Amino acid sequence: MIGGFLGAGKTTSVAALAQHLSDQGRKVGLITNDQGRELVDTAMLRSKGFATEEIPGGCFCCRFNSLVDAAGKLTVSTRPDFFIAEPVGSCTDLVATVTYPLRRIYGDDFSIAPLSVLVDPIRASRIFGLAEGGQFSKKVIYIYRKQLEEADLIVINKTDLLEADELTTLANTLKTEFPQAEVLHISARTGEGINEWFARIIDAEQITRNVMEVDYEVYAEGEALLGWLNATVQLNAEENFEAKAVLQHLAADIQNQLNEESAEIAHLKMTLSPDTGLDGNVAIINLIRNDFVPELSADLDGPIESGQLIINLRAEGDPDTLRQAVEKGVAKVPENLTAKLDHLEHFRPGKPEPTHRITDLA
Repeated sequence: MIGGFLGAGKTTSVAALAQHLSDQGRKVGLITNDQGRELVDTAMLRSKGFATEEIPGGCFCCRFNSLVDAAGKLTVSTRPDFFIAEPVGSCTDLVATVTYPLRRIYGDDFSIAPLSVLVDPIRASRIFGLAEGGQFSKKVIYIYRKQLEEADLIVINKTDLLEADELTTLANTLKTEFPQAEVLHISARTGEGINEWFARIIDAEQITRNVMEVDYEVYAEGEALLGWLNATVQLNAEENFEAKAVLQHLAADIQNQLNEESAEIAHLKMTLSPDTGLDGNVAIINLIRNDFVPELSADLDGPIESGQLIINLRAEGDPDTLRQAVEKGVAKVPENLTAKLDHLEHFRPGKPEPTHRITDLA
């Protein structure tokens, strides 16, 4: 599993690991996970040609049997050597509720790698008081810290965003706060450090140790502070349009509205897939902080006449605020486009209720 809080770069890292294994001639199956449906992550990974199963409607811990079923489906379809699972970005207690149950119940079928937890360096620097900027509330930060507390490997991603001395300070802080974990530095985008990280988890097994204590009331209250929105929008135009301009315009509009409402953005990500032509192409944009510039990580090879837009938005704020921001943004697409909102769900996550919680493998 590759965990980490919303916006840490998990999906990009999952894709990099999957590609690395594929290049070695090893088959992979990917499993994505979310509280809702219609995931950008799934669309992005499938666009790269990876066999991917999606588990919506709750975290791996609460959908444990669905996780096993997804692995079974991938086994039938592609017989992978490796499963790479990306849990929900607001989920923690994965060792007791996922990896230990897998080891006890399905130990003959699965070998479990060390748990990697990715970190966005700007967000982490703010949470640990090393830099100023937008902040989550204490109960959301409780979840953030618990994710790091159970990590076997804390992986500082996006190292290009910090100066060398800032990176050293952050790494030392994490080592002091979470001495059980090895701290690594990578950039999933540039490839820096990823081979060293992959070497720590490929063919390695998770070491058994005492699981952490979790206050599930605080955990639930922290998740309930987060607004969750997933939407799909059908875009059509009389003349061809460029995906990049539409995504940038919409992301900036939603960002401005949420800034006005003081809703702390955890992650806004959108994909635009053409209805015809440009097979396998998808345009992707990400926004991971209120003061971050929306970043296009993939673009289409050319203009399109129509396509499906998937919007995933997570922020600390009222779900209705998120809904209004998205609906207003979609209504203001350029005049040469028509936008039909086909699906929208917005909610706060419910209290996590794990299928299993095993604290001792003895």
